[in-house]
Amino acid sequence: MRDDIFLTSDISPHTALLGSEFESWDPDTLTATMRFTVKREMITARGGVQGGLVGGYLDDVMGYAHVLSTDGELAPLTLEFSMSLLKPVREGPIIGTGRVVKAGRRVIYLEGELLSEDGEVLARATSTNIPTPRPTGADLEPR
Repeated sequence: MRDDIFLTSDISPHTALLGSEFESWDPDTLTATMRFTVKREMITARGGVQGGLVGGYLDDVMGYAHVLSTDGELAPLTLEFSMSLLKPVREGPIIGTGRVVKAGRRVIYLEGELLSEDGEVLARATSTNIPTPRPTGADLEPR
């Protein structure tokens, strides 16, 4: 695995926003595990993370599973995303797992889960993507 894959603060500002932290990669199951620190700013008046933001955590960990499966050469571009919110995602640490279900030359299928620290499943997602060259961060340069 390339050491620079997770040095993304310059090319992926969302990584800092989500409190993303790489934990592990299993090349046999094509599964990435990440920790996230859910910030108070993500919480709604109901006490949980707003649903669209939950999707961001899932998209991040599923995307990194694909990036790692290609040794950092490719990144998925999402065409379709489906999510089930099973329990409220609360402020504090959560664990995300993302897995490459199938990766072809033209289409990639990913799945992910968010879990509480005690292993309770909070949310699940699947996505259909196309493989693209991994961005370099040049698009983030001031114009």
